[in-house]
Amino acid sequence: MKKRLTILWLLCAWLSVSAQSTVRIWEGTGKGSSKVTLAEYLPDTPAETAVIVCPGGSYFWLDIETEGDSVARSLRAQGIAAYVLKYRTGGVVPFITHSRLVVSGHHHPMPLDDVQQAIRLVRQKQYRRLGVMGFSAGGHLALSAGIFGKGELRPDFIVPCYPVVTMSESCVHKRSRRGLLGEYKKASPRMCDSLSLEKHVTADCPPVFLMNCVDDPIVDYRNSVLMDQALTAKHVPHQYVQYQTGGHGFGTTWSKTSAEASGWFDAFLKWLKTIE
Repeated sequence: MKKRLTILWLLCAWLSVSAQSTVRIWEGTGKGSSKVTLAEYLPDTPAETAVIVCPGGSYFWLDIETEGDSVARSLRAQGIAAYVLKYRTGGVVPFITHSRLVVSGHHHPMPLDDVQQAIRLVRQKQYRRLGVMGFSAGGHLALSAGIFGKGELRPDFIVPCYPVVTMSESCVHKRSRRGLLGEYKKASPRMCDSLSLEKHVTADCPPVFLMNCVDDPIVDYRNSVLMDQALTAKHVPHQYVQYQTGGHGFGTTWSKTSAEASGWFDAFLKWLKTIE
């Protein structure tokens, strides 16, 4: 009996920190995909700030737990409304089989369409400000939302964490490029340039909190250096936090990174107060 009660308590505890609701963001529009969802994590008291969270996964898959739900719970604990976006990706099977040589599948601009639709829906909730936070390839998507979005579809701030940035420089993350552009367009200089975000920063870009680690074994740290340089050149308000150690793919799961890099979330919260 005691064991059953413990299991029941753990189940209730898990349910209490899970998403309150999940919506299919394209439902009723005749567009997009029914598989694209937005999971809502609301704090106990009304929030003034909301953040759409874009997990990473090389534009082929999504790390929903570490870079999605776990991050959303961390935001919610700080009184921030969080929304985890399951956007369209290339998929595991196309990654393994290269099937998009035959069928086009999911590719750009579908992920950008998804995050813009998510922004449109969350804007309707009338938060004072709305940001987009993304990790790895999700960081590229978050930056794309800020750089290419117009009007209400442009977030109020952007938080790219160890992001993919370039599609054309030598430090490109080739798997993400293939995931986003597909088997053919990944070789197109025009397409690669069009989505190399360091080349498209404008002076009206929203404020940016940028974070990565020099020892990142997946996405070359120079991606963030390129973005920092582009933001600086255009005088965009931003903070670039670079850690020597910490790796990649940790989100807010501190057991997956270094003590040094585990400070990024507190640094972000402090930065957020400066852009009130």
